[in-house]
Amino acid sequence: MTRHLRSVALSLSLSLAVAACSKNESSNTAAGQQGAGNPAAGRVVAEQQCRGCHGLDGKGAAPAIPDLAGQRERYLLAALTEYKDGRRSHAALRDIATSLSDADARNVASYYAGLPPIPPAAAAAPNVSPYERGKVVAAACAPCHGIDGNSKTPGTPNLAGQQPRYFVAAVQEYLMGARDHAPMIPLVRDMSRADLDDVALYFASQSPIERAAPPFGNPAAGEPLTAVCGGCHGAHGVGDDAATPNLASQDPDYLVRSIKAYRATRKHAEMQRVVAGLADKDIDSIAAFYAVQKSRPAEDGQRLIEDITEKCNRCHAGNIDNPAMAIPNISAQDRDYLVMALRAYRDNKRQSSAMHIMSLPYSDTVIDSIASIYAAQPANTAKPK
Repeated sequence: MTRHLRSVALSLSLSLAVAACSKNESSNTAAGQQGAGNPAAGRVVAEQQCRGCHGLDGKGAAPAIPDLAGQRERYLLAALTEYKDGRRSHAALRDIATSLSDADARNVASYYAGLPPIPPAAAAAPNVSPYERGKVVAAACAPCHGIDGNSKTPGTPNLAGQQPRYFVAAVQEYLMGARDHAPMIPLVRDMSRADLDDVALYFASQSPIERAAPPFGNPAAGEPLTAVCGGCHGAHGVGDDAATPNLASQDPDYLVRSIKAYRATRKHAEMQRVVAGLADKDIDSIAAFYAVQKSRPAEDGQRLIEDITEKCNRCHAGNIDNPAMAIPNISAQDRDYLVMALRAYRDNKRQSSAMHIMSLPYSDTVIDSIASIYAAQPANTAKPK
């Protein structure tokens, strides 16, 4: 996602987190007034209801089953409540949570919270960032688009600094025949979705070169004609929407061809409406204007995972615990479970507005990297602040 969008997402999620604090405060206070759980009684509940999946030692019995040992009691209790209320989707857990009394839930949460944390799984292969994987994939694109995404061939688009979600959508349009450019098909048809996400991030992180004015069109005449374009593409062709293409510093021949394509082959109601009123000389001047505008990278792929984990650590670092919020420990947690949980938040299958907003822009490969980092960290044994 764009750096601007990440900032907006963080601001919104922090605001929602504050709201969640005030909302959860009364429920946490009420839980405290009901008394602490009884670990010995909780072990009985665990033997009857939980050991098949989570064991009596709190270790998940299979990939994608979370470890419960050493997890925060408040979080475990909140999770049971969410399964019971249908805010998390899992048929078996909903049945179990519904069958437990309030005392049983407090007791089993207290039991698992009191167990020693499970150490991280044996070290896997070193985590390779989506950016580095994308750089490898990008080698196939270099003959036409340049290794850094700056094309030197007239009519071939720059990929440097292009918005990543738009890049993925454009490649998919070639595959589906929505764009007519036969040479692209054999180059991209064998790419997996992970390949597309990674190479999109790599190119989005490159710096577009500045261009001289083309031999056609008039940049000064083109500027007022772009007024209708600015709402989506930005005032000078650089926007903040990861799904809308940046136009600044783009190859002018490619821009002309693309704009004219909306007259005949490409389907987009708004673009078709706008283009219908443009003469060829207007299109030439619009392309000339955008070609000479200065662009910038849409992403910082080399720091993306580091930036995300720094934000995650504001809530999930081992020695941080907010009594008003049910925040889980995630260090040394099962990797597959972390992937599943993050995707569920992103796809709005788990009800958490803050987590949904934060994870919404993340591709599967970004989520995989985040999960790998936390799964490999030592189990949290620090005392909360």
